[in-house]
Formats: sequence, structure tokens, C-alpha cells
Amino acid sequence: MAKTQLNVRVDEGTARTARERALERGMSVNRYIEELVRQDAGEAGHTFVEAAADFMKQYETVFAEEFGADHEGEREGRR
Repeated sequence: MAKTQLNVRVDEGTARTARERALERGMSVNRYIEELVRQDAGEAGHTFVEAAADFMKQYETVFAEEFGADHEGEREGRR
């Protein structure tokens, strides 16, 4: 994967913490930040899926009434 340079400005305390955490994990600060962003992106996706599941559960009866078993044959017939 091609790499792109990204410059960010943080306060000295944040920079120090990033260096310390990266060192504790035996990785570069770049790699540490990269992993944090990937984790955050993954959590956002996970949060979306959880919210969607909660929505579907909350409105399950509405969907069942609108798109229930009697509509199943209609969908299969279109294939």
C-alpha cells in the first residue's frame, strides 16, 4: 500500500504520550498512530452495525407487517 505523509500538530503532552505508548509497544509513532486510526474506524463500523441492529429490533414488527412472509414469494419470483 502506498504511503502518504500526514502532518499534525499536537501539544507536547500528547506528543510525549504518543512516543511513550509507541515505545511500550515496540513500534514507531507513525505505526502507533496508524493503528489508532484503524481501530477508531473499525469501532465506528461496529457502532453503526450495533445501531442498525437496535433499529431493526425496535421496528421489527413494522418491517414484518410491511415485508412479511406473504411478500417472500414475490421476491423469490423476481429472481
